[in-house]
Amino acid sequence: QNVDIQNFSGSWGSGLAFCALLHSFFPDAFDFGALEPDARRQNFALAFTTAEERAGCAPLLEVEDMVRLPVPDAKCVYTYIQELYRCLVAKGLVKTKKR
Repeated sequence: QNVDIQNFSGSWGSGLAFCALLHSFFPDAFDFGALEPDARRQNFALAFTTAEERAGCAPLLEVEDMVRLPVPDAKCVYTYIQELYRCLVAKGLVKTKKR
């Protein structure tokens, strides 16, 4: 709900896309239904803290950097998603094809 990912910039602007992604792997971490799209700072903080604590993801993005602009930088978001993916694979939460 309230998440429509179309790109690596504006689609991630409220922080809810990060939260939705993390909630799909760690549903017991927080109540996704209670999150508000306008609470950007809180959404980013929750997502980044959850990613660091539960997935071991390095804090590559800062909450302040994400809320400073209405549309996040696509390269920053893409890099963070790549790191999160790498961490989820390392924890065995995402299966990859072996070559």
